[in-house]
Amino acid sequence: MRTGKGEHGKPYPLTEDDRDDSAYRENGFNILVSNNIALERSLPDIRHPNCKHKVYLEKLPNTSIIIPFHNEGWTSLLRTIYSIINRTPDILIAEIILVDDFSDREHLKEKLEEYMARFTKVRIVRTKKREGLIRTRLLGASMAKGEVLTFLDSHCEVNVNWLPPLLNQIALNHKTIVCPMIDVIDHNHFGYEAQAGDAMRGAFDWEMYYKRIPIPPELQRSDPSDPFESPVMAGGLFAVDREWFWELGGYDPGLEIWGGEQYEISFKVWMCGGGMFDVPCSRVGHIYRKYVPYKVPSGTSLARNLKRVAETWMDEFAEYVYQRRPEYRHLSTGDISAQKELRKHLKCKDFKWFMAAVAWDVPKYYPPVEPPPAAWGEIRNVAANLCVDSKHGATGTELRLDICVKDGSERTWSHEQGSVLQAADCYFGCC
Repeated sequence: MRTGKGEHGKPYPLTEDDRDDSAYRENGFNILVSNNIALERSLPDIRHPNCKHKVYLEKLPNTSIIIPFHNEGWTSLLRTIYSIINRTPDILIAEIILVDDFSDREHLKEKLEEYMARFTKVRIVRTKKREGLIRTRLLGASMAKGEVLTFLDSHCEVNVNWLPPLLNQIALNHKTIVCPMIDVIDHNHFGYEAQAGDAMRGAFDWEMYYKRIPIPPELQRSDPSDPFESPVMAGGLFAVDREWFWELGGYDPGLEIWGGEQYEISFKVWMCGGGMFDVPCSRVGHIYRKYVPYKVPSGTSLARNLKRVAETWMDEFAEYVYQRRPEYRHLSTGDISAQKELRKHLKCKDFKWFMAAVAWDVPKYYPPVEPPPAAWGEIRNVAANLCVDSKHGATGTELRLDICVKDGSERTWSHEQGSVLQAADCYFGCC
């Protein structure tokens, strides 16, 4: 029944003045539009129709909702809080923890404390120096008392009945990480809509960029509103049993500021006895910034984080990353012995298992290595001491298996892209 600009997630009608770069400078999204739409605006219910008829467990665990922020806009932060309070059963919220990562804007100090006093379940925790996203989340998690930890960003709007589907999945199996469908709130006009392609699996390429790929037929449910397995998460929005999170070691504290943490927690949960699911009936809108508006502390290296994750969890598959990112080879990861020990303690499976059992469809989209333009060598069955040779030892004749000999008469085989296997003479080991 609500009317007004931005209601029902409709785009705000922008004028040329509204698009001035100054509106984006402090937040990476148009704060003027945010300031001119209601803090408690209505959103469209874009869930699958089956979601409206789902029944969840009568007793669900409660949750601590942890929201880290650094110099967040006033109205975008408040809209996040209002959407949670208005669209979540109160009995399921143990607390909402706002973790301020050393913000220096005045509206986030005493003014924020006074405003949040009206919400009995909201408390503010502040870091003493710039810690970054990873350690800020860890700080919030360390102070949480809810049975489940739910992590959100500070510029989100949760949609109707978003939380019960997440908690239900964890109640069924506490060793489960669950993620909502992440909808898009446009950084220009704040229009709300589903991501392109909507429900898709989280994946990665060998340069360690997050990707989304189609759900393969083997994993598609008869009811498309049911949760489905996902190899990796987008990173910002998820829920996890609090005890299981700490049993997994939380985030690796050696990761700096941000980046790579979504791979670390994703690989870890799968390889160490848990699972991860995307939940179509839980939808949360998120503002994807036009650009990052704040400075990252000097010396911070996303590449270092990614290499640390690769060295800790990816085993021999780390080589695929280094082939794509050769500059990573010589980076220091810091001491990862504690992470290796954690893997051993939890009796985690290896990354080969992860690729075969969980992320088996990823190489279809992102092959690990490009085939070489040419290859050559001896073709030998070591156990039987048999080598591939050409009949009568002549190029272009039929192939056969014969006893490998070392008298200089073996043949080597070469293959050029787009051509057939060719035999070439090899004398005295010089080919």
